[in-house]
Amino acid sequence: MTTTPSWFDGFATQRITTSGAEIFVRTGGTVGAPPLLLLHGFPQTHALWHRVAQQLARDYCLVLPDLRGYGDSSHAPGLPDHSNYSKRALAQDMAEVMTALGHDRFYLCGHDRGGRVAHRLALDHAARVKRLSVIDIAPTLDMYARTDMEFARAYYHWFHLIQPAPLPETMIGGNARAYLHAKLGGWGSAGLAHIEPQALADYERCFCTPEAIHTACEDYRASAGIDLDHDRDSRARGEKIACDTLVIWGAHGVVHRLFDPLALWQAQCAGVVTGQAVPAGHFIPEQLPSETAEALRSFMR
Repeated sequence: MTTTPSWFDGFATQRITTSGAEIFVRTGGTVGAPPLLLLHGFPQTHALWHRVAQQLARDYCLVLPDLRGYGDSSHAPGLPDHSNYSKRALAQDMAEVMTALGHDRFYLCGHDRGGRVAHRLALDHAARVKRLSVIDIAPTLDMYARTDMEFARAYYHWFHLIQPAPLPETMIGGNARAYLHAKLGGWGSAGLAHIEPQALADYERCFCTPEAIHTACEDYRASAGIDLDHDRDSRARGEKIACDTLVIWGAHGVVHRLFDPLALWQAQCAGVVTGQAVPAGHFIPEQLPSETAEALRSFMR
């Protein structure tokens, strides 16, 4: 049974079967307005966007899915090559969801893992994405290529979650709630005060199961393997994000201390790339919902 938080009053829910998964989707906003697809990251659900959605509902037709393997979407076991949790597979889900909802072209924003799905969606379905925003990430291939002690310490979970099953699943499963809280309060977020109790309850409900822990690990296993192959192939073919792109990162977070997000995204885009730091940690849509909504509204006019 899925929760229906009060901040999503007026939004509808449905399940959409794609060629590879069953996706839980919450939709709302203004019928006939430009469609905006918002993608969450690890270890969360579409509830990440609850405050942002309130502020954008008058301007956009909003689509808030749970990614494959997260929330109330399907949690099939990972394949040996992890291809069913590749960003290409998850991007295909999103393309099919938007088709099912009648949206041929749309605006797109992704936070964290959702940003990596959005990156692949903008490459594989370039004609459909009008404008793209990625929040608090650098491209996956560049991040893994830069691996050193500083990166490994800051992003230890990138190397823990990719270990063969069931090692990380068993370790996390020993106290999944404590692990979840540590992640939600980390990366410059300074605790859980930015998360409303209803949202935290949704994250706990959706993450703290063996199936969800496994599929979250599969997401990261794919990123360390098949996703890198797809990214290398795209770069070898000279494929770049065609649309204009907005990059947002947290001034109190980690990614900008190790990387130059703006420069790295500019290298992967054919369109105009702009960017800005905001006074937050990693979970920007929850820490700064008004600023996030205004940045998206200004960029995606």
